[in-house]
Amino acid sequence: MEFWKRVLIDTILFIALAGLFAGTGMFYLTSAWIALLASFVLAILNVLVKPILVLLSLPINILTLGLFSVVINGIMLQLTSFLVGSANFHFSSLWSAILIAIIMGICNTIITSHEERM
Repeated sequence: MEFWKRVLIDTILFIALAGLFAGTGMFYLTSAWIALLASFVLAILNVLVKPILVLLSLPINILTLGLFSVVINGIMLQLTSFLVGSANFHFSSLWSAILIAIIMGICNTIITSHEERM
């Protein structure tokens, strides 16, 4: 149940952020179904690929006091864009993916802390 709740929250965040950045061209999303698919792909990648990336980047992550994990999250979003298809789900650059990753991380932290209080 927790997995699907996270997928649904990420889907809503993708839709909201696509609307927020609609005029800038930084983040493009064609439909809510693509947002759901991208959220599911991102969740699978976070389970399968992210631990390997974190392990490989451990020295630089220690050097930057954990800030490199934001770059890893941006890379995960870029990889999601590649797997879903750039015509449907696209970031203009790695920097825009990192910005979206930061905003999603903040929103997920707020939602998770609110859930724990209830």
